Formats: sequence, structure tokens, C-alpha cells
Amino acid sequence: MLRAIAVQFLLLASLAAQPSAPSFAGYWEGAIQIPGTEMKILVTLEGGGAAWTGRISIPPQGAKDLPLGEVKVVGEAVSFALPGTPGSPKFSGKLGKDMRIEGTLTQGGQVFPFFLARGAAPAAAVAPKRDPQDRELGFPGFNAFPLKGSVRTGGAHPYFAVMVAGSGPTDRDWSNPLIGAASHGGRDFAAWLQGQGLGSLRYDKRFIGSRDAKLDISLDAQVGDIRAALAAARALPEAKGKKLLLVGHSEGSLLSLLAAADVDAVLLLALPGTSMGKLIVLQVKGQLDGAAAPEDFKQQNLAYLEAVLESIRQDKDLPPAGEGTAQGIVNLAKSLARPETRGFVRATMDLDPWGAAQRLSVPCAVVWGDRDIQTWRPEVLPPDFKGTVLQIPEANHLLKRETRDKASLAGPAALTTYGDSTPLADLTPLAAWLKALR
Repeated sequence: MLRAIAVQFLLLASLAAQPSAPSFAGYWEGAIQIPGTEMKILVTLEGGGAAWTGRISIPPQGAKDLPLGEVKVVGEAVSFALPGTPGSPKFSGKLGKDMRIEGTLTQGGQVFPFFLARGAAPAAAVAPKRDPQDRELGFPGFNAFPLKGSVRTGGAHPYFAVMVAGSGPTDRDWSNPLIGAASHGGRDFAAWLQGQGLGSLRYDKRFIGSRDAKLDISLDAQVGDIRAALAAARALPEAKGKKLLLVGHSEGSLLSLLAAADVDAVLLLALPGTSMGKLIVLQVKGQLDGAAAPEDFKQQNLAYLEAVLESIRQDKDLPPAGEGTAQGIVNLAKSLARPETRGFVRATMDLDPWGAAQRLSVPCAVVWGDRDIQTWRPEVLPPDFKGTVLQIPEANHLLKRETRDKASLAGPAALTTYGDSTPLADLTPLAAWLKALR
């Protein structure tokens, strides 16, 4: 159950693989060949005939055993995809005489070569343990839906933080199978807050681990979960005598603005600088620009995307895609319009983040990384915004350290600094804002 606000995140992040036919069953190892590097992939295929299943793991991203779908085999040709993902990455390849599959990954209008070769299946891995500094917590969310979270003790700071994760299947630690389970930016940020003297509560969104297509993931439900998390925080011994700081990241910052009436301060990390609908178009345009697509191709696809967004606004069927429309854009359109997410997309598409931010009556800081290619600081800020605006040098979307030039970060290459091996950027300006918060 994915969200739309981090479209570029999902376009460049989600990967999948799977073959078929009797000679395709088993375990495969290979890589997606990204300019300047390779991204290792591990694929397991089972079945035969017209009934195949499979899984993919992407070690550089920490993603493990993601389910595969849309597997088709015609002779020695194979294709497979990761269902339900905006940008719908699709692999198409052929099995050669050397038992090596070679082909291309198409994702978000971009094309990357990949290969797979036979390998020996690894032994089952032991699930990683949670950080011992975290205390596990369960609490009722909107309409009593059970939510799970982690609490971290703070110090002398007068505030206690409640953290709201960003878009898509992103858990309390900001881990996302589409970018890698070995990326725990939220846990890292909670540890950083602890170093500034703030304890925190972070929680899994209601659809984490759920495959129930009828689960209520509406805007009301998700904002209601934030309010429930704030209520749970007020009852924690770790937050006794503290004021509440609501910390939202990416889409979570937009949703936090809708639940900020009863908090004492708001911290908005990677706030979308415009409405979600406009951001989707800008993100896709950036992908097309990065792929050096012909101008008429770009215009055709952007026009189709605009028509798709308008059909969702009006709750109508998607318009037909014309000949030449990129399959990645078509798949993105279908993903945005899925029955279980259409209502949420429609409800959030034209929300004005700055209108909500300007109505805040409590201290507020908005923070961006200057190397963030998903949400970024607008060139012009509303002149009457009274909050603090911070731009962190050499920081990406997760506020991890990114030293490469921003122009080189289009595509999956950006994800190489999202993982646990990359430290947080220098957050000294944010530390100063927190220190002055009273």
C-alpha cells in the first residue's frame, strides 16, 4: 500500500526480478548495471508452466525476499515485475546458452541493463534484533486499530518527540523494502535526538506488514493515528513533564501539519515544497530530464500524467494512454489510481503545505538537505512564513551525508548513500534550533 508523495523515491528505489520455464527454476545471482556501479540482486524462482512465483533480495539496499509478479515466459524470453509499485520496474531478458540471463530493467522512463547467473542458495539468515536502547510499545490508533512503536529515553531537554515516517511502506525506522531494509534513517535520527537530550516515540504506519486491501488507509485514518501517537506519548513515563515536539518526515511532515493543533512545536523534515500533485509532476519531469528523453516524448508523457491526476481528482476512470506513452508512466498512473489508495491520493493531492504551516501558532522549523532529489527547498518561500527555515549542506532525503553533486544523483545511484553505512550529515544548525526551543 504505497503513497504517492515520494514518487521519485519509488521510481528510483523499487526493483524486482523473476524468470520462468523449467530451466529458470532455482536461485540466481546478478546485478543491475547502473552508470558507474552495479547493484547486486538475488533471485529465487519456483514453479513451472504458467504458474511461477519468486522472490528478490537486493543486498546493497538491505531488501530481502520481496515477492515477484507478472512473470511471463515465451521460449527463452522472460519478464517479471514488482507489483503495486509506482513506476512499476519491469525486467525483460533472455536466457543464453551459457545459462546466463541478460536483459533490461525499465523503471520510471529509464532503462538499465541487468544479468543473472546460477548461484548456490544461501542459508536462511537470522532476523536482526531491534536496538536495545528502544523500548517496544503497542497502542490503539484511529478507530482502535493496533499500532506498534519504539520509545527512546531522552535527557534534560524540555521536549519529547513523536516521529511520523514518510510515504510508502516505510516503517518506524524509515526502512522501506523499495529502498532497502538496511536503511534505518528514522532510528538514526531518533538516536541523534537522544544525543540532543530528547526522547522519542516512533511508530509503524497502520499498513506496515498488512496485505488487507480493505484496510482503512484514508487521510482521516492516518492523521488519526498521529493524534493517537501523541496521546500515547503524553502517557509515557519517558515524556513525563515534557512538552511535545511533532517531527514529520517527507509525506509525514505534510500529515503532521494536519495533526499539529495540540503540540508545543513542530519539526518538518523534507517537507514537500508544493502540493503533492505538482510534486509528482516535478519528480517525473526530473526523471525524464535525467534520462535525456526527447522533448516531444517528455511533453507527451507529462501531459498524460496531468490528465491522470485530473481524472483522480474527479474520481473518474483513467484516460487511455496514447501510443508512445512510457510504460513506467502508465504503471505509475495505475498505482496512483488503485482502489485502496485512490481516496488518500485524491484527499492529499492538492493540500497546500505552506497554507497549513502558516497557520501554526507554535514554534516550527522546516529542514531540507541540499542534495535531496525527492523534496527540496523551493526557490521562493512564502514571505509571511514565520517559522525557521534550514538547509543542511551535503544532506540527502534522509539527512544522510551526500558529497556528490546533486546533478549526478538521478536514478538508483542516489540510493547508495541511504543505508546504515552512511552517517547523518552535520546537523549543527538543527541542533542549535532545538537548543533554543523552550
